[in-house]
Amino acid sequence: LRGSARRIASLGRGEAVLLRRNAGALATALVGPILLVVVPFSNSPDPGRGAGFDSGSLVVTSLTTFTLILGVYYNLVTALVARREESVLKRLRTGEATDPEIIVGTAAPAIAVSLFQIAIGILTAFILFDMGAPTNPVLVLAAIALGTVVCVLFASAMTALATSVEMTQLIATPAMVVSMIFSGVMFPLDLLPEPVQRVADGLPLTQVVELLRLGLTGTPATGSSEGLAGSFGAALVPAVILATWVGAGAWAVRRWFRWEPRR
Repeated sequence: LRGSARRIASLGRGEAVLLRRNAGALATALVGPILLVVVPFSNSPDPGRGAGFDSGSLVVTSLTTFTLILGVYYNLVTALVARREESVLKRLRTGEATDPEIIVGTAAPAIAVSLFQIAIGILTAFILFDMGAPTNPVLVLAAIALGTVVCVLFASAMTALATSVEMTQLIATPAMVVSMIFSGVMFPLDLLPEPVQRVADGLPLTQVVELLRLGLTGTPATGSSEGLAGSFGAALVPAVILATWVGAGAWAVRRWFRWEPRR
């Protein structure tokens, strides 16, 4: 275990250097999520009303959601394709690192930046928006952890569709946009037709938002406040759906992830 952590840290340090040199990727990870959070507040004094959020919990949920999808998923698709086409992944496989360690090490800097942003968002919500203590901090941590794992797995799987770095934007953007629109952060999902709601409810990012809502406020998307004890029961369905997506993502990576350049 110690050797695995050491190898992941070593890979992460190398990837962090490359991330700092890539102004576009760094801006996407740092600025993109913040802009997407600021816009709702500029258009409405209480953008969370009707969606089960107060202003503070909406800041945390929005920033977490957009940071995962932009900072982790979107940037990791680009990074993995770039390393693959440069034969870096192929060379790394000849060393001590295992396949999962290579992927996690490549993702480590983006994950670290994202977790830092989320922590700053939580602190900001407490200071500027007078957010109360989370109803169930365990669910908040579970949402962040499961959301991160899902984003890493599906970013890795999506690289199979990209034949070059230039194609990554075309490949990664549609899933990113759909996930954000139907996450339940931008508007309440009950405004959608029922068939569309059912599809949206099955998306992983939607369930991350639901776990965050339960953890922060104790209130599900539909229903009254559950409190600490009740929030665990209400979290069962979102947790199972996310676990299913984790399993599907792991299978997709094993089945389709390519280590050899496609050029």
